[in-house]
Amino acid sequence: MAARRSAAPGAPLRISLSALGSASGSNPASLSPVSLKAAGWSLAAPLAVSSPAPLAPVEAPAAGPSDDAFLDEVQHKAFLYFWEQTDPKTGLTKDRAGNFKVDEYHVASMAATGFGLTALVIAEGRGWIAREQAYARALTCLTHLRHRQAHVHGWFHHFVHSATGDPMPFSEVSSIDTALLLAGALSVGRHFAGTEVERLAEELYARVDFPWMMTDGGAKPEERTLSMGWTPQGFIKARWDADSEHQILYMLGLGSPTHPLPAESWRAWKRSDGGSTQASGPLFTHQYSQLWLDLRGRLDGGRDYFQQSVQATLQQREDAIKAQGEYSTYGPSCWGWTACDGPTGYRAYGDYPGKPEHDGTIAPAAAGGAAAFTPQLSVEALRFMKERYGDRIWGRYGFSDAFNSDPRWKERFNADGLWRSPDVVGIDQGAILLSVENSRTERVWKTFMDLAPVRRALEKAELLRKSVEKD
Repeated sequence: MAARRSAAPGAPLRISLSALGSASGSNPASLSPVSLKAAGWSLAAPLAVSSPAPLAPVEAPAAGPSDDAFLDEVQHKAFLYFWEQTDPKTGLTKDRAGNFKVDEYHVASMAATGFGLTALVIAEGRGWIAREQAYARALTCLTHLRHRQAHVHGWFHHFVHSATGDPMPFSEVSSIDTALLLAGALSVGRHFAGTEVERLAEELYARVDFPWMMTDGGAKPEERTLSMGWTPQGFIKARWDADSEHQILYMLGLGSPTHPLPAESWRAWKRSDGGSTQASGPLFTHQYSQLWLDLRGRLDGGRDYFQQSVQATLQQREDAIKAQGEYSTYGPSCWGWTACDGPTGYRAYGDYPGKPEHDGTIAPAAAGGAAAFTPQLSVEALRFMKERYGDRIWGRYGFSDAFNSDPRWKERFNADGLWRSPDVVGIDQGAILLSVENSRTERVWKTFMDLAPVRRALEKAELLRKSVEKD
């Protein structure tokens, strides 16, 4: 498992807000007519300062009007992050942003940009922005990525400057972050089929040399797993060789029309014995690939990744309930561990087998990002968090990245009765936005799974549909 990293708020190279246009990420002039209003609230105003035994599944009733209104608000606020915190000239989305006051962050991430491109598909489909606006934003981003953004054999740096695209000095060329970017690019390309946006997305995809990342540039011709990335000092030794969030990376490699991975690469990474649902502790490892890949009803050598992810989510909730006597934040409606901010910094919180990694911190993105797996429980958790903690954790872009009300952190409390992250993180907002959308309409799944390279990859990996038993 590879913990997701978020750019530190104090990262080197700072620029003034004036250089970025506005504190909240100004929109291109051509996009200004739409005020981005949702029913009941205004969003146009500027920002104010070993495997456990399977758990019984929870059936989700159809969402009622109350749930719909609540989820509309959750999703709309998450989308607003991508709309306002994407640079209007490069189309690159900031890694994080302040949720309660103006920030001066300038670091964008390729993964957040991929989420931002997918967010356009959702927003246009829900009528939050006009089709012309979604297209213009996507075209800006993909044109920059295709013609101006630095790359190495088609692979992009993890972190870059949002206004210029210049790679951050501390950033590696990242295989998984490039994959998440490509997922967004191909999704928005499919949404605008037959346009320049689709052509640019396909060109970005075709340029990525997957075998180069697999063989360390040819130095390991027999290797079949991919490196996690590259730096000027060489390939990162850590590889995508065990259960984690990398399924979408391999799928894109298998389906590449120009530089495909061999089918053996899909089999080369280790699966957990017994189909463990907790091979990787943080829930993002179960969520990210399946925000785009619809793996429901598909088996991989008998493994059902979707159901394993359902079980991993249920297990986290059960373990949070068991630990509520030790950590006061936890409860049946307040659960979820993933990589997120914490009172002592960014950490990969999770339900690791035999050694849980948690300290009372809850990440709303853990439950929200699992909405496609456990829709009823996820909605209940998000609603509980908002109703109990209100504007202490609910800001401009919705839920703060994480919070902790356990008294042992009292010296670090920065809001009434709790510690909260002052920020939202792009990949976490994206997980909520995309997973909730899939739970409601399957919009992202339907768009991405309609791509010919994805269908080709599924056949190559032999991810077979379950046989349907007939009466």
